[in-house]
Amino acid sequence: MTKGLAGVVAADTVLSEVDGAGGRLIIRGYPVEQLAGHLAYEAAAALLLEGFADTGNSAAFSAAIGQGRVAAYERFHGRLDGIAGTLDPVEAMRMLLAGIGDADPLAEPAALIGAAGVAAALAICRAEGRVMSRPDAALPHALDLLRLIAGTMPDAALVRAFETYLVAVIDHGLNASTFTARVVASTEAGLPSALIAALSALKGRLHGGAPGPVLDMLDSIGSADQAEAWIEQRIAAGERIMGFGHRAYRVRDPRADVLRQALRELGEGEGRLAFAAAVERAALGVLARRKAGRRLDVNVEFYTALLLERLAIPRAAFTAVFAIGRSAGWIAHALEQQRDGNLIRPDARYVGPQPLARAG
Repeated sequence: MTKGLAGVVAADTVLSEVDGAGGRLIIRGYPVEQLAGHLAYEAAAALLLEGFADTGNSAAFSAAIGQGRVAAYERFHGRLDGIAGTLDPVEAMRMLLAGIGDADPLAEPAALIGAAGVAAALAICRAEGRVMSRPDAALPHALDLLRLIAGTMPDAALVRAFETYLVAVIDHGLNASTFTARVVASTEAGLPSALIAALSALKGRLHGGAPGPVLDMLDSIGSADQAEAWIEQRIAAGERIMGFGHRAYRVRDPRADVLRQALRELGEGEGRLAFAAAVERAALGVLARRKAGRRLDVNVEFYTALLLERLAIPRAAFTAVFAIGRSAGWIAHALEQQRDGNLIRPDARYVGPQPLARAG
């Protein structure tokens, strides 16, 4: 039996393929490099949902996402008052989204994408002690959400970088949170139930919690000339080097290159980017020596951390921002699973004690 279901095919999908050996991510027939940085988030979401939801009119689909943001704000506004300090942003998101019933108008795919974004923005603002302004349904999704999170109107270059990130992480095969969404959808629960379940899976440290610690690592290293020694010490102690290695990829994660290019196009913060590049080179050299039997390359978390830092998004909010991008992927997989119609119900091998035979 394969532990963790690694290598077990649990679904047929048209949505995305992770080619770990070739270092490719294909989304509905397109390499991720052709989508991220080139398509608006609404267009990428429509591409994923094509055939599973009404996306034929791109303007209407985009408008429905915007209207979902406004409707969600009206529903969610004030619900975190007095309790936000006890919840991290993902927990606050989960609480807000739990108020959407499976038959609710906000449970429609486009509206639910908008609702997930507003839930994240509200949760982030509350965690920062700020009151979020009202969404603007007429604005593009990435622009409006970055405006809400930042509290000011961002410039076009920052919006482009943020949108590149959202599209780069929109879907990624049958990862833990996406599989969770499909399991829930297979029971014929509605889309909000599948979305909340996926969000709960994402919250775990082994899935969605790594980008923040990348920055902690860079802060701890301090300067490029300390990188090699710092990494050597951590590997000798059996610690993981954050931002390197991926369960699926045996070569470089293609999303890392997309995000590195997005950072370069911002044209600022070059000192930070140069330092990160030096750490990357040092880490790859040490890993090649110390882990010679295993290829460990940079992954999406490394440049995600740098990009979100450049966008002034708090580290504690990184997982919630990831959920903004991935929400369309979760919804698409849930709809695909519902169309398939099969309940996901694997077997378990019992390894516990057997009942004792009765004496006499």
